[in-house]
Amino acid sequence: MMTHAKLYRRTTGIISLCAIFIAMPTSSARSDDGVSQPLPSIRVSDDGKTFVAGDDARPFVVWGVNYDHDDGKQRLLEDYWHDEWQTVCADFDEIKSLRANVVRIHLQLGRFMRSATEPDRKNLAQLAKLVRLAEEKRLYLDLTGLACYHKQDVPDWYDALDEAARWEVQARFWRAVAEVCKESPAIFCYDLMNEPILPGKKKETEWLTGELGGKYFVQRISLDLAGRTRAEVAKLWVDKMTGAIREVDRRHMITVGVIPWALSFKGAKPLFYSPEVGESLDFVSVHFYPRKGEVDTALKALAVYEVGKPLVIEEMFPLRCGIDEMEDFIDRSASHTDGWVSFYWGRTIEENEKAGDLRGAIIAKWLRTFQRLSPLGEE
Repeated sequence: MMTHAKLYRRTTGIISLCAIFIAMPTSSARSDDGVSQPLPSIRVSDDGKTFVAGDDARPFVVWGVNYDHDDGKQRLLEDYWHDEWQTVCADFDEIKSLRANVVRIHLQLGRFMRSATEPDRKNLAQLAKLVRLAEEKRLYLDLTGLACYHKQDVPDWYDALDEAARWEVQARFWRAVAEVCKESPAIFCYDLMNEPILPGKKKETEWLTGELGGKYFVQRISLDLAGRTRAEVAKLWVDKMTGAIREVDRRHMITVGVIPWALSFKGAKPLFYSPEVGESLDFVSVHFYPRKGEVDTALKALAVYEVGKPLVIEEMFPLRCGIDEMEDFIDRSASHTDGWVSFYWGRTIEENEKAGDLRGAIIAKWLRTFQRLSPLGEE
């Protein structure tokens, strides 16, 4: 049976969601006596279908951005968050001005594990500082981990490990991150890994694949099925990672951002969100970049991932289609979706417009559209 929130979205679409967000937390949320209100925690609703905020279970819909690198120098967050902390603070203000409520952060494993057994305390302390900043700005964090986006920065000792030892390091990473974040209401979720994949029948030799713009966003969790099914390996890995988090944090939600193979292969079914694999995942996260003229196709693929849990489009951008089609996809996907996450790369709308090139113009136009579509409305 469809919840009230999803029924509301099915009949009215995202643009009419503003009424739901009247009670949403903002940077100036205060009581009648002028005292700042605590940031409410976000969780899955009691019926398991949507997100809610606070003890009074107000409906919550994600409207966020990936904050994965800066546009000028293509640096990852950990490359500059120590020396240029004010840049991070300014970027959070700019994200807030886009009327977003969630920021997706991508954490590199090599920056948080000094060795197979020793976490990097300096970067964990900086993560704690980022969490406090999110609390101050009243933004929620989608913490995506285990990233190896810059191949040249992946430690040699890590690449040399076999599957079992690699998983142990990954579990230690998540245990250390969760220890830092466990008490904060600003943590929206832990995303176990960006776009994990498994090998086929052939044994693989490289953990990273899918190079794009000098970065590796896709990572294998195994190089060899070794007689196991893909579902068996996926379940073992998901349970290992979620188990490590739950040892120290039973409060915050867990997900994993996946490639929607149903968009590429007819008849493809979810792997990580199948009943035999995804039981310990709290909600579904998928990444969608609809192609020009194929919005209907993308919507059909998206429906495959409506498995009875909240569903977030954790990546979206008019990369392969026009902005009008992207807006159409967002509006029409509201019947399946509990949130949308686009991108912010450290340049404001005005800075992109002043860049004087086509790329800047497209990004500026999209950010204006994203801002206008926000269900949070004007603050």
